[in-house]
Amino acid sequence: MSNKRDYYDILGVSRSADEKEIKSAYRKLAVKYHPDKNPGDTAAEDKFKEAAEAYDVLSNAEKRQRYDQFGHAGNSASGGGYGGGSMNMDDIFSQFGDIFGGGGHPFESFFGGGGGGGQRGGGRRVVKGTNLRIKVKLTLEEIAKGVEKKVKVNKQVSCHTCDGSGAKDKSSYHTCSTCKGAGSVRRVTNTILGQMQTTSTCPTCNGEGVEITAKCTTCKGEGLERGEETITINIPAGVSEGMQLSMNGKGNAAPRDGIAGDLIILIEETPHESLKRDGLNVIYDLYVNFVDATLGTSVEIPTIDGKAKIKIEAGTQSGKILRLKGKGIPEVNSYHKGDQLVYVNIWTPKVLSTEEKEVLEKLKDSPNFKPQPGKNEKSFFERIKEYFE
Repeated sequence: MSNKRDYYDILGVSRSADEKEIKSAYRKLAVKYHPDKNPGDTAAEDKFKEAAEAYDVLSNAEKRQRYDQFGHAGNSASGGGYGGGSMNMDDIFSQFGDIFGGGGHPFESFFGGGGGGGQRGGGRRVVKGTNLRIKVKLTLEEIAKGVEKKVKVNKQVSCHTCDGSGAKDKSSYHTCSTCKGAGSVRRVTNTILGQMQTTSTCPTCNGEGVEITAKCTTCKGEGLERGEETITINIPAGVSEGMQLSMNGKGNAAPRDGIAGDLIILIEETPHESLKRDGLNVIYDLYVNFVDATLGTSVEIPTIDGKAKIKIEAGTQSGKILRLKGKGIPEVNSYHKGDQLVYVNIWTPKVLSTEEKEVLEKLKDSPNFKPQPGKNEKSFFERIKEYFE
């Protein structure tokens, strides 16, 4: 079970809070714990990151739905993801700067600064790489126990020649002469009301704070090239078909010290040869011949954990449901587990030898072989009721 705090508790809002309430709660916490207001206070910085992580999930309808359904595991895989606790200051300023009404650094907008959204504290524009989506197939056993998967992902990585700068060499990559690396320029205009100061994206460097006079010949100035990375994904037990996990910073790289995109992992379940999943429960159809059902027997059946021997009581009727408690799928982010349900089916042979027919002919007139629904059989609804009791 995760030790992370509940996102609603972090922001101090109810689970039914709307977008406006969530945004307002986050803004108050971000202002209170901002590093500029609490220099050197690591506890305040942790609370600042924690609030941003909660806002990242609850402000996004899709992420919020997964969180409400699966908890922290719904939006993260160990080793990455905002739900994994790896959100840094650049992530926060570049993605949530607009919540403060301007630039990525909230205290600039309070004291006369600020710039366009998606900029760092000094106004420099930060480029974010695009997200990648992959599918990961899991067996029922892997879903039940959780699994570590290593996958090779073909994606954009920083150019090995220029290290992502896009420049031919160091002399071709230098601080923008117009904005002095700030990424934005300020202008003062005289008006009837006095001097008015405005801030806008630098037209020379397009907000990046640097100029490139000669492009890298390998990446043609893009700062990126195709590459392959082996990524380790820790998938929690209990995930289901169609569920998505996310890993922060494992998507496509961004040029010039930008923020890498996210890796979105879509879960696919591989059908089991004999077991079927029904929510947290696992279903197994057991076929026994009517002789064993009449006399009783012990049979070996498959489970997620291997083989198990169960007893078939004498006189077992077709349709009886046997329950193996705790042999099902665990609930994500919980200690609760489902059961394995064994549906008993009486198998009737289609071809009989002469000797077998003679034996059955002698038995069919016996009182014990005549159907007695009111005595020997329970209705389907009675069996279901019996199971849940």
